[in-house]
Amino acid sequence: MEIVAFIVGVVLLVVGLAVSIALHEIGHLVPAKKFGVRVGQYMVGFGPTLWSRRRGETEYGIKGIPLGGYISMAGMYPPAASASAEGRAGGGFFATMVQDARAANDETLIGDDDDRVFYRLPVYKRVIIMLGGPVMNLLLAIVLFTILLSGIGIQTATTTVASVNECVIPADAGRTECAASDPVAPAASAGFAAGDEIIAVDGEPVSTFTEVSDAIKASPDERMEIVVLRDGAEYTLVMTPVAVEQQVYDDNGQPVVADDGTPETAVVGVAGIRQEVGFERQPIWAGAQMAADNVQAVAGIIWQLPVKVWETGVATVTGQERDPNGPLSVVGAGVIAGEVAAADAPVLNRVAGLLSLLASLNIALFVFNLVPLLPLDGGHIAVALWDGIKRTWAKLTGRPAPKPVDATKLVPVTFVVVVGLIVMSAVLIISDLVNPLSLF
Repeated sequence: MEIVAFIVGVVLLVVGLAVSIALHEIGHLVPAKKFGVRVGQYMVGFGPTLWSRRRGETEYGIKGIPLGGYISMAGMYPPAASASAEGRAGGGFFATMVQDARAANDETLIGDDDDRVFYRLPVYKRVIIMLGGPVMNLLLAIVLFTILLSGIGIQTATTTVASVNECVIPADAGRTECAASDPVAPAASAGFAAGDEIIAVDGEPVSTFTEVSDAIKASPDERMEIVVLRDGAEYTLVMTPVAVEQQVYDDNGQPVVADDGTPETAVVGVAGIRQEVGFERQPIWAGAQMAADNVQAVAGIIWQLPVKVWETGVATVTGQERDPNGPLSVVGAGVIAGEVAAADAPVLNRVAGLLSLLASLNIALFVFNLVPLLPLDGGHIAVALWDGIKRTWAKLTGRPAPKPVDATKLVPVTFVVVVGLIVMSAVLIISDLVNPLSLF
């Protein structure tokens, strides 16, 4: 059964990723058509075509490898006839690549006066088209985070009692069953029962279990009056928490140690109450806030991605543990999705986990595609902005308008970027197969 759930999780992630890619390409397609650019193809995936249908001048289809997508716009670059001679790259191999790129681009043009082409658009329209894809991923992430936070909610401890322990077992006892020598849990002695909702502690109203827990910990061997709501009626229960020595943890959940390296401990009160965990819905704007936080976090990883990938590869080769906050391939994301789906947890928890994972992947797509390097969307935006700067400068200085920027000159750089992306992807995929990250 766990294997089936694991497979379902992987399939759901693949489908979700395919939908994310499809929406990304729609983000390019809609403004391109709106601005009159001729679009030959809209494809989700790479490799062999599984299905396609032509509507008007555009062929829509699905390919076999759901790891990307593209739309084919006419005239991404100026025609070869207008490209300056210095556009040739300095070696035979790269010069051939430049000329091949120009030839492929020319095939999308209809005559020298073709005005339904990308490169002839005003700069702001080109930027809008190229921004459309990443923005769609950002919007999808915001929607998913909003469903997660405002629709499902954040799992949190409530003031409702889930269960009451029979006794207090010493932390170093190494067992979970009560012994005759163990003291009766104060909550059991006081008459607490599962389902009681704690509404006040020593006359102070409480709204979170953290407030209840803090009050109990701060009162070892001290008498406490706790008001609970049971079956619609209020009851006042009196108990005295047992004094227990426990390890001290900081705000990040890490053990606090003294200067000599010994763990710090403190005497706290223990009652023997286990809280009920529920989902607390957040304000409608919480999804956008989480998306913004994720963008900042992913941006901090993207700019140092080559270093992170190198560290991941070294950890895999040497058998060390990987950085849990390091990059993942699609394979690694699929493994985590499978683990979430197969986890021994309520269905709602697993749904929340998958939504969070898919939203995070869309944030990664948004940030990564804005990197100003071809063939990424950010590279095309950078070219359009450079074209605009050149034209503005020429206008300010009274010079003739320059020729459109010939981005085919950057084909050698694009080739290096593509090779780098392939190598990094291969390292991450191998690492995710040999030395995978796991939630558990």
